[in-house]
Amino acid sequence: MLPVTATFRFYEELNDFLAPTQRRREFSCVCARAATTKHMIEALGVPHTEVELILVNGESVGFGHVLQEGDRVAVYPKFEALDVTPLLRVRPEPLRTIRFVADAHLGGLAQLLRLAGFDTLYDNHFADDTVQALATADARIVLTRDRELLKRRTITHGCYVRELKPEAQLRELYDRLDLAGSTHAFRLCLSCNVPLRQIDKSEVHGRVPDGVFERQARFVTCDVCKRIFWEGSHWQRMRALIDSVVGERRRNATQ
Repeated sequence: MLPVTATFRFYEELNDFLAPTQRRREFSCVCARAATTKHMIEALGVPHTEVELILVNGESVGFGHVLQEGDRVAVYPKFEALDVTPLLRVRPEPLRTIRFVADAHLGGLAQLLRLAGFDTLYDNHFADDTVQALATADARIVLTRDRELLKRRTITHGCYVRELKPEAQLRELYDRLDLAGSTHAFRLCLSCNVPLRQIDKSEVHGRVPDGVFERQARFVTCDVCKRIFWEGSHWQRMRALIDSVVGERRRNATQ
């Protein structure tokens, strides 16, 4: 069977995944006969988890659409302002509960997401197969800087993290996934990813420094690692970070 030729145009941040000669312009590409939109989009370097909408000859299609000779394909990322409700989005409805699994390069981001209250699995030794299995089993959003991982068929929700430093990565995710309204800071242990519980002051006597015991009235603990936490200077710095990130997002939403 003869191949077909289609014309592609990718928009906004999806261009980051393309070869320099293909960015922000239309370009023609030879496609295998019976190639689908998903196959060709990923063959060009764009993970399917980054795509929100595909138009072929002006009509909204899904990932399984088979390309025909002369098709014009427009590929879009998540829309921040444009209402695309009447169109066919290429994945199911957004996840009801936001949970993450982060790959081995994103330990700092994983801790900050836990700080903000988001269930985030992370282990420096997670293999790609493990990340994929956890994402599938628990309906988790995969966070990674490995675009090939996001191309795996069973991963339906994922984000290629562009920023390099944890705080910038956190701000990036808040912008891209609109996380401000789901923030419940200081409810999870940063090490164990389990809920913290309040503990009576009398139970921490001898387990925290004397000065902390005298100054603080409220303590919480993790039932896994048994650590005790209180609202000290580190808590205040972390509180300021979360307030800054959430506040920025809310200000942007009202502009």
